[in-house]
Amino acid sequence: METIELDYEGIEQLPLKTFTEKAYLDYSMYVILDRALPHIGDGLKPVQRRIVYAMSELGLLASSKHKKSARTVGDVLGKFHPHGDSACYEAMVHLAQSFTCRYPLIDGQGNWGSPDDPKSFAAMRYTEARLAPFAEVLLAELGQGTVDWAPNFDGTLEEPKLLPARLPAVLLNGATGIAVGMATDIPPHNLKEVADAAILLLDKPKSSITELCKIIKGPDFPTGAEIITPKSELLEAYTSGRGSVRMRACYEQERGEIVVTALPFQTSGGKVLEQIAAQMIAKKLPMVEDLRDESDHENPTRLVIVPRSNRVDTGALMSHLFATTDLERTARINLNMIGLDGKPRIKDLRCILKEWLEFRTSTVRRRIEHRLEKVERRLHLLEGLLIAFLNLDEVIRIIRQEDKPKPALIKRFKLSEEQADYILDTRLRQLARLEEMKITGEQKELAEERDALQKTLSSKARLKTLIKNEIRADTEKFGDERRSKLVEREQARVMDENVLVPSELVTIVLSRNGWVRVARGHDINPTDMNYKAGDEFAAAAQGRSNELAVFIDSMGKTYALPAHTLPSARGQGEPLSGRLKPADGARFTGVMAGNPEQLYLLASDSGYGFVVKLGDVYTRNKAGKATLSVPKGASVLPPVPVRSLEDDWIIAISTGGHMLVIPLADVPQMSRGKGNRIINIPSAKLKAREEYVKAIDCIQDGEKLTIYAGKKHKTMKADEVDEFAGERGRRGRKLPRGYQKVDRIEVIRRS
Repeated sequence: METIELDYEGIEQLPLKTFTEKAYLDYSMYVILDRALPHIGDGLKPVQRRIVYAMSELGLLASSKHKKSARTVGDVLGKFHPHGDSACYEAMVHLAQSFTCRYPLIDGQGNWGSPDDPKSFAAMRYTEARLAPFAEVLLAELGQGTVDWAPNFDGTLEEPKLLPARLPAVLLNGATGIAVGMATDIPPHNLKEVADAAILLLDKPKSSITELCKIIKGPDFPTGAEIITPKSELLEAYTSGRGSVRMRACYEQERGEIVVTALPFQTSGGKVLEQIAAQMIAKKLPMVEDLRDESDHENPTRLVIVPRSNRVDTGALMSHLFATTDLERTARINLNMIGLDGKPRIKDLRCILKEWLEFRTSTVRRRIEHRLEKVERRLHLLEGLLIAFLNLDEVIRIIRQEDKPKPALIKRFKLSEEQADYILDTRLRQLARLEEMKITGEQKELAEERDALQKTLSSKARLKTLIKNEIRADTEKFGDERRSKLVEREQARVMDENVLVPSELVTIVLSRNGWVRVARGHDINPTDMNYKAGDEFAAAAQGRSNELAVFIDSMGKTYALPAHTLPSARGQGEPLSGRLKPADGARFTGVMAGNPEQLYLLASDSGYGFVVKLGDVYTRNKAGKATLSVPKGASVLPPVPVRSLEDDWIIAISTGGHMLVIPLADVPQMSRGKGNRIINIPSAKLKAREEYVKAIDCIQDGEKLTIYAGKKHKTMKADEVDEFAGERGRRGRKLPRGYQKVDRIEVIRRS
């Protein structure tokens, strides 16, 4: 088999580490300098600069007709920017959207997207575009020797390295971009404010950022939402070059409805309505009845929120929506850009304006020098032309008779080559028509212009005055009033969940196996509900949907859950153990509901108990809160709602058939503990679980009591119940025979 020898002569060999490092660094520098970051001079990224320049070369000025966007994109890609057409067109769209650019550079016809969906623009074959009048600020001085030029990607054409911006465009339209290891977020600003600040810095170069911020009060977004960031924070952002600005939607009240008229920058009205609607579906906005989007061509933003009634606190509702939706948003400030030294850096406000003024001063000086050069050249040519006019016959003779008239003219009249060429290129009939007065008049005008230009170049004060006057002229032409008002507002607050949840009457039902569900209304009979096989009714409590449901387990721990989050009684509910974490062996025995001031009687089947305020047993801990101390072997009885501390009596019945009635006032009110003895049960029987409290409830004078024992039940009148009254901690009296093995009791309340 033949061996092939490889010849590496002429091939550069590098270690892989060195090659990859260099390749990545080259790529990084390209992304930073030639793609993602704007230049401080004209405020544009390369693709934006090429789009604007290409459109000017196509003659698509503000006074011309619109042309298909595909034509512009084709020129940009074919001549200056060899990248993807979709990315180029998207950059073009960005420059045309009035809700994205504070001062759009492109005037578009067709579908250029909407604030709801900025990327919903039509394809470039459908839209048409031309430059907006504001583009004049960037292009007017382009052909006046103001900028450096560089070859395009294939070396066949030249393109400007920068555009000669007459205003600090980097602050006016702002920029966003992500490079390698750095990003930029420059918010848009108001033209009048930026121009006034630049003029102040021209007049007083030592002006501080604080003085500049008295003029530039903050960003000015095209959508016009309020800026609620404190002035001190904005000053800090402009000082460090980093920070944030908080925007809040503007709204009005019309005939009891809330109308949102301006949204934060880059916020979708459709998304805001979705966020509000989601809260309505989740029943977290009961005070809102309806939503409408009435935005149209005349009113780009008009979102209508309809409150349920005129009693709704509009301020509190909007504060909640500001806190929970995109009606209030924060935008980053990161003043990162490429400076005049060609390096990316985060700059403060003073540095940006000072460096741009250096750029502008250099641009104006180059423009004046370029014009001065043209004026001096024209004066030089006119001087030769005047000599020819005054010696016309001799000039004609030399041209007719001499073989080489140019050297003869130069020698005879002491002309320069340029003057001689100009005379020879002048047609005879034009030369004959020329008048001495006309030539001398033009000479005089140009001489005056030359002197004025030379004075301006030699005087810093004159140069500053010229720059200020030009900035003022552009401000007068393109400036407008601030759209984003700076106001002081209170911090947005989320409404209390109890306020947001509809206040409906509900009954919370707990089963023996710890399954829970909620039924609407208080006219529910929980014992008639369907339960899972092997399960049955255990306890129920009446309350409201915006209140907490409090559960107690057999070990005396209490747990709290919002009632509106519990499953509906249309099904069989769900186990509480899925949401809470009771101790091993504990089972849920009771449920409480009501406002925090509602009182309940808590008791264990050992005969001890106390009165507790419902608010005192609230807890967020899923593992519960130790509330009722339960002796070993004992369990917790279902809690009993208290109607009145003075009028309620406690009925306690043991499994031994003893019943005792005592005043509720004899039992202490506590937040936690064992409580006092209500009914006495012999300790031996209690320890052996031969006897314990089976049922407990509260009754008032004149009410009846029904005792259920097996298949029998007995209703005792008020006077019969009174016979069992006694002192707290006594044994009580025996119930009639046949009713001593009590299953449950029910107080028949007065209607």
